[in-house]
Amino acid sequence: MAERHVKVGSSVGLHARPANLFCKAAGQQPAKVTIAAGDRGPVDARSILSVLGLGVASGEEVVLEAEDGPGAEESLDALADLLAQDLDAS
Repeated sequence: MAERHVKVGSSVGLHARPANLFCKAAGQQPAKVTIAAGDRGPVDARSILSVLGLGVASGEEVVLEAEDGPGAEESLDALADLLAQDLDAS
């Protein structure tokens, strides 16, 4: 399994707007990706309720995983880059 460790860059953590943007982006990826934070998860990165349920804070490290296969590395790279940004900035 391919994985990425990334610190969440959004100033409010992975809540509401940032989680929505992340989940939409996860749904557009060719590989299915899961996200975990500490001992919470992993959950489907496409599920807004599951992602919100993780309660990820700003600066917290999350782990993204995708099964090896077509598009796995690219999917993880795209989602890791997105999470590292402040998605709540105007």
